[in-house]
Amino acid sequence: MDMMSTFEAQVLADLSVMKSQMASLLGDGQPGRLSLLEERVERHELSVQRVKGFAGAFGLLFTLLQLVVEWLRPR
Repeated sequence: MDMMSTFEAQVLADLSVMKSQMASLLGDGQPGRLSLLEERVERHELSVQRVKGFAGAFGLLFTLLQLVVEWLRPR
């Protein structure tokens, strides 16, 4: 008779769980958690770049405003 030992049964059960977790992580026909996380990171990086752009534009505008005020100030 060819009976499976408890160790072999445990290994097969663990492999089944691992396969299920990998499918959830990488996706099984649908985007997995990893690709969803990558998309979130990309959106976050874009929003950080947008904030940097607004900060640079605000700094430039503030500098120009300060130059105009200094130029118009009576001496």
